[in-house]
Amino acid sequence: MSNKEWQWQEGEYTVTRSTHWSGPGCHDGCGLLYYTKDGKLIKVEGDLDNPYNMGRLCMRCLNQVEAYHSPQRLKWPLKRVGERGENKWERISWDEAYDIIVEKVRTIQREFGPETIVGMEGTGRNIIWQVPYLTYAAFGSPNYVLGFLSGDSCYLPRAAQQAVMNSDFFVCDCAQFFEERYDNPEFKNPEVIMIWGNNPVITNGDGFFGHWIVDEMRMGAKLIVVDPRLTWLAARAEYWLQLRPGTDCALAMGMLNVIINEDLYDHDFVENWCSGFEELEERVQEYPPEEVEKITWVPKEIIEAAARRYATAKPAAIQWGLAIDQQVTGIATAQAVNSLWAITGNTDVPGGNIIAKSGYNVDDGYSCGYSWLTPEMQEKRFGNENNPLKKYGLASTAHGDSVLTAIENGGHPYPVKMLWLQTTNPIANMASEAPRIYEAMRKVDFNVVVDLFMTPTAVACADIVLPAGMSAERDSFRAWFAPLRAITKIVDYEECKSDEQIVLELGKRLHPEAFPWETVQDWINWKMGNDKEKYPEALVREWTPEGKKYRERGNTQGMTYTELKEKVYVYPEWEYRKYEKGLLRRDRQPGFNTADGKVQLYIDLFEAFDVDPLPAHLEPPESPYSTPELYKEYPLVLTSGARSWEFFHSEHRQQPTMRMFHPQPLVEIHPETAQKLGINDGDWVWIESKRGRCQQIAKYVDTIDPRVVSAEHGWWFPEKEGAEPSLFGVFDSNINNVTSQCQNGPTGYGAPNKNLLCRVYKVTEENSQVMPGEQVTRRGGWDYVRATL
Repeated sequence: MSNKEWQWQEGEYTVTRSTHWSGPGCHDGCGLLYYTKDGKLIKVEGDLDNPYNMGRLCMRCLNQVEAYHSPQRLKWPLKRVGERGENKWERISWDEAYDIIVEKVRTIQREFGPETIVGMEGTGRNIIWQVPYLTYAAFGSPNYVLGFLSGDSCYLPRAAQQAVMNSDFFVCDCAQFFEERYDNPEFKNPEVIMIWGNNPVITNGDGFFGHWIVDEMRMGAKLIVVDPRLTWLAARAEYWLQLRPGTDCALAMGMLNVIINEDLYDHDFVENWCSGFEELEERVQEYPPEEVEKITWVPKEIIEAAARRYATAKPAAIQWGLAIDQQVTGIATAQAVNSLWAITGNTDVPGGNIIAKSGYNVDDGYSCGYSWLTPEMQEKRFGNENNPLKKYGLASTAHGDSVLTAIENGGHPYPVKMLWLQTTNPIANMASEAPRIYEAMRKVDFNVVVDLFMTPTAVACADIVLPAGMSAERDSFRAWFAPLRAITKIVDYEECKSDEQIVLELGKRLHPEAFPWETVQDWINWKMGNDKEKYPEALVREWTPEGKKYRERGNTQGMTYTELKEKVYVYPEWEYRKYEKGLLRRDRQPGFNTADGKVQLYIDLFEAFDVDPLPAHLEPPESPYSTPELYKEYPLVLTSGARSWEFFHSEHRQQPTMRMFHPQPLVEIHPETAQKLGINDGDWVWIESKRGRCQQIAKYVDTIDPRVVSAEHGWWFPEKEGAEPSLFGVFDSNINNVTSQCQNGPTGYGAPNKNLLCRVYKVTEENSQVMPGEQVTRRGGWDYVRATL
C-alpha cells in the first residue's frame, strides 16, 4: 500500500514508516513499514514510497520479526555470579547496574587514570557517535576503538587516505542523493561501473544499497569486477579480474600504467585539478602489465582491456569495498584506486565517483565528544606513539592492535583496566586471532558488554551485561550519507533500553555537564544542530581529533527530531562539480580542501610522516613470494569474510529461518585441489595456519583459483552450551583462529585478514581428539600464541 503518512491504521494493524539500521541488520538504512498489534511487531515490509530502497528489502530485514521475538534475547541487566566463562548470572536492576559501573569507573579514573578505560563498539552502525561520546565525555578516555579490529581494517584505511588525498570521501554515483532518483535531469547513468573488492548485492555496505548496481545494469551500465571469487555480478561483467588476494594495489597500478602510457587520461582535469601527476607517471612505470600479471595472476590482456574500457567510458564509476582495507597496503591500494577516477576525470561528475556529505552535515563520526578531552589526554591515545596518521587526526579511533599489546605486556605505555563493549562480539568476529583476544580480555579487571543476545564474548569476559533494544525499539537517526532519515521507536521488549538511552543515563551519572539532555530526543536534537545557544562551547562545536581546530555541527535549519520522524527522510540539496563552485573549501575558492587545493596524487603529508607519498605494492606478510618456506608447509592462499545473504558478520545465528537456509560454515575449494587432498564435497575439513585451526565444510567451487580457498567468518552456535569450554562452539569453526593480529601496514592501517596462507585437510576421528574450544579455553591455545606474548 502506498501512503505518504508516517503512521496509519490498516485494519487491526498500526503501520509505521521508519528506517532500519540495526541491530540486527547491516550497514545500510532502508525504508520499511513496521506492522504492529497490541504493542508487538507482527510483520515487516519494504516501503515503496522510500526512494532509497524503493520497497526492496533483503532477507535480514524481512526476518526481523523472528529476531525481535527470539526467546534467546537478553531481557534485563545481568551481573556475573560465577567465574568468567561459567555463564552464571544474576538478574539486577538498571540502577544497580549503573551503580556498579559508576563505582568501578570512578575508582579506575582515580587510581589509574581515565585513559585506562577503553570504549569499544562493533561495525560502527547505529552507535557510531554515541559510544565515542560516552568514551570521551563520560569516561574521559581518548581510547575509543573498533573491537580490537586489527589495522582499523574496515573503511578507515579508505577514509584516512581520502582525507589527505581529497579531503572528502567519494562514492559511486547511483543517483542516491536525489529524492527523484534516476529521473533527476542532472543524473547521468554510468557507462561502466567497476566493482572492486566487494559484492554489493549481498553486503549492502557503507550506505550503498547493492541493488542500485542492478538498476544501473538495466539502464545500460556495463561491469568490470575485481574479485577472487566469481560473484553474481562478476558472472555478468564484461571483464572479471580474478586477482590473487592481497595484490589489489599492483593491479590498480598496472591499470594506471596502461591509462597513462596510452594517453587515455583526462588532460584537462589532471592539469587543472590534480597535483603530483608526473611523480605518479614515473611510479607506474614500475608496474607494466606483464609484471603485474606475475604478481596478481590476472592475465596481461585482461588488465589492459579492462583499463582501456574503464578509461574510455564517459562517465565511469568505481564501487569499492572492505577488501581494499584488509591488506597491509590498505592505504596505498585506496590511493591507487582513487587515482583511477581522478586521472580519468570521473571526479564529482554525474555518473562518476562523487563527493559524499552526510545529510545536512549531521556527522555520524567517531570524533563526537572529542572536545571534552584536554590536549594532554588526547596525546595518550593508544597508537599515537607509532602511528603518525592517527596522532595527527586522520581518525579519532585508538589503535586496536596497540590496545591488545598493552594488555599483553602488562601495561605499556599504561595498563588497560576496563573494557566497555557495546554491540561487539570480538571473539566471534572483528578481532583477528580470536584465541589471543580471548586471553587478553580475561586479563582486564572489569568488563561491561551491551548487546542483544548473550554472546561468547560476554560469557568469556563480562562482569556486567546490559540488554540493548533493537532498531524498532529506539529513537535515532541515520545520516550516512543521505538522506537524513529517522529511526522511530514503536515497540518495547522486557527491560531492554536503546543504545542512546543507556549512554545518556550512564553519562548523566558520570559527567552531568557533558550530558545536559533530559531525553534521548533532546540529545538527538542537539546532534542535529538545534538549540546551539543553550550549550557551552564544547557542546556547540565538535573538535577535530587533533584538538587544534573545530568544525560546526550539523545544521538542519531548526528541524527537530519529531519533525524528521514525521517526514521519515529529508534530502538536502545536491551539487555536482563542487570543486568548481567553491563548495569544498573554507575560503569558498574553487578547488579541493587540501593544502594545494588539488587532488594530491602524490600526498605531501605522507612524506612528512616518512610514509611513501605514492602507491606501491607490498607482498602480504605471508604469501607464495614473501614467505616461500612457509608456503611449502601452508600451500593455499586463504581469503575469508565473503558475505552471505543470511548473516551480517556474527549476527543472525539465533534465527531458525536463517540457519535453515545456511546451517553450517562453508569453505570454498576447487574440486581439483580437494581431490588431491582426498576431500569430497560436503566433508568437514580442518583449515590450519601457523596460528591455529578451525573446522568448516568443504564446498566444491570450480570457478575459484585452485591455489586459493575462501572461508566464512563470524561463526558461532547459540544452540550449543554457553559455558566453557564450549562458549557456544565459537572457536570450533572460527576462521579467526587462523588469521593474524598486529600485522599492519606502514601507516598503522590495514591488516591481511583476506590474504594469508593455510593448509586444508580432512577431519578424522584421530585428528579431532582435542577440539579448538578445549584447546583455547583449557589448554592455553596453540604454541604460536604463547610464543608471541
